[in-house]
Amino acid sequence: MSSKKLQGAELTLSPAEQQAKINEVRKLIGPAVDKFPAMCSDASILRFLRARNWHTKRSAKLLKETLIWRLETKPDMIRWDDIAQQAETGKVYKADYFDKYGRTVLVMKPGVPNSYSVETQMRYLVYCMENAILDLKPRQERMVWLIDFEGWNMSSISVKVTRETARVLQDRYPERLGLAILYNPPKVFESFWIMVKPFLEKRTYKKVKFVYPNAADTQKVMEDLFDMDKLESSFGGKRTQGFDFVAYSKRMREGDDKMTDFVISGAPLPSDQNVTAETRQSSAPDNSLELSEDGISSTDETASNLESSDETEDLHMSCKNEIKVDPNASNSKQMKQSK
Repeated sequence: MSSKKLQGAELTLSPAEQQAKINEVRKLIGPAVDKFPAMCSDASILRFLRARNWHTKRSAKLLKETLIWRLETKPDMIRWDDIAQQAETGKVYKADYFDKYGRTVLVMKPGVPNSYSVETQMRYLVYCMENAILDLKPRQERMVWLIDFEGWNMSSISVKVTRETARVLQDRYPERLGLAILYNPPKVFESFWIMVKPFLEKRTYKKVKFVYPNAADTQKVMEDLFDMDKLESSFGGKRTQGFDFVAYSKRMREGDDKMTDFVISGAPLPSDQNVTAETRQSSAPDNSLELSEDGISSTDETASNLESSDETEDLHMSCKNEIKVDPNASNSKQMKQSK
């Protein structure tokens, strides 16, 4: 039996009910299921369903838009030489260690200056996400973001970059974030946080933890999650070596080779292999804070705003020659895929 703990809370479904939802979404997707086996696997559809609180039409809409986005941007074809220059400052990089649950770790340093366009920054972010996802262990579908606020001030603010980052994370990689740790943000960040929160769905917002080096209770978060010998000193760990661009380049080129092999193979992602509604188990807790309602748009509220377009949308997808989306139901451009 399905249940709902509180009004607006996330539905809790049995494995059989989840599988029925998966099958319904797959039917709504249509022929594209066979064209995009990795994105239309049980594990992938489960993430889109959780992101839309098990509403099948909204989940299918989000998945269809993501398929079109992947056709447009070809994220799994971005390679290190395409974006290496943006990585030189160490503003965003994939750590060479995992947390204690085996989750990939992405490090972000918003205080490091960046003169690149928003589009260029998002392309690099997408590259990092694709690489990090490919590194996830079997049945471990989520990653950790470590955000270091050293050097951050109000001049570091870019509302557009923040908004686009949230959009990419929530719409193109739903349910891939396990935890985001904001490490030692300055007091002035609170004002910016008030501006940021409306961009975040409640599911994302609840995965954010504020950690301060002088607060033993929050610093324990780091000790519980990481091997402190491997964790950088900038996050309270014992490792003094900073970002090494040369070593990082070597790792990323190896990641490119792994990505090429994966694309050619057509195999499911390692994190998604043999995952169904019956077998899926969470490999790590969300480590989320119980936060009070303070104006954040919840997943239910966000989805409710889309209800009118969802109920009338007519998204026809044909995998013979093209994928079409009703322009009134999506901001995505129509994309054609040649055989």
